[in-house]
Amino acid sequence: MTEPAPTLSRRTLLGGAAVAAAASMAVTSRGEAAPAPGTSNKAPPSLTPGQSLAALKQGNREFLAGRLPAPDRDRRRRLEIARAQYPIAVLVSCSDSRVPPELLFGRGLGELFIIRNAGNTLDTVAMGSLEYAVSELNVPLVVVMGHERCGAVAAAVAVVEQGATFAGSIGRMIEPIIPAVLAARSQGKDDLLDASVRANVSRTVERLRVASEPLVLDRIKVGKLRIVGARYDLDDGVVDFFDEGR
Repeated sequence: MTEPAPTLSRRTLLGGAAVAAAASMAVTSRGEAAPAPGTSNKAPPSLTPGQSLAALKQGNREFLAGRLPAPDRDRRRRLEIARAQYPIAVLVSCSDSRVPPELLFGRGLGELFIIRNAGNTLDTVAMGSLEYAVSELNVPLVVVMGHERCGAVAAAVAVVEQGATFAGSIGRMIEPIIPAVLAARSQGKDDLLDASVRANVSRTVERLRVASEPLVLDRIKVGKLRIVGARYDLDDGVVDFFDEGR
């Protein structure tokens, strides 16, 4: 059954974090040890996976309409999240300077846990970061997002189509993308680059859904975590959630 998408204001979204921050300050006032800055006390997420996804979609609509509220980045907000973080989603996205997640989704300080690298792939460091966000911060949603005309994917296409080589660590960086290019090419799509961008996202989403560590899989099984795929269009600003799962 599809979960209804609630109307979520920024005040509603940040309310849970404010309560958690106040609770942390209260603990400190009783003389107990406060958590180190940037850590979490594993407070339950204030949003379900479906609500978090709905919030990101609404934020992108506001971005497209030019109605983005002023981001929460003042002193009050900094102090509010200084001792604990409660992000509503993990974003696995590309390092491309034209793809800033907080802006695309209308989010402020402390709302997104972002893992970025060229080609939005998951190596050991990125995977460990994701597992930390899921297991320690109780983040309910992971979004793997590629984008139009991705340079890393284009390089992998050049390797497959032209036998191109790349110096230094660039070649090793794009190796994980090559299977996605091969899969996209086998489908015979006219635009191999864009098909490869989507295939690269889908491969990562599928890996997370079926081949992750138990600390990720167990949360998926009980409905506490959702993994979705998306593609950002550089020209029109639309985030297309094309692999939403359940």
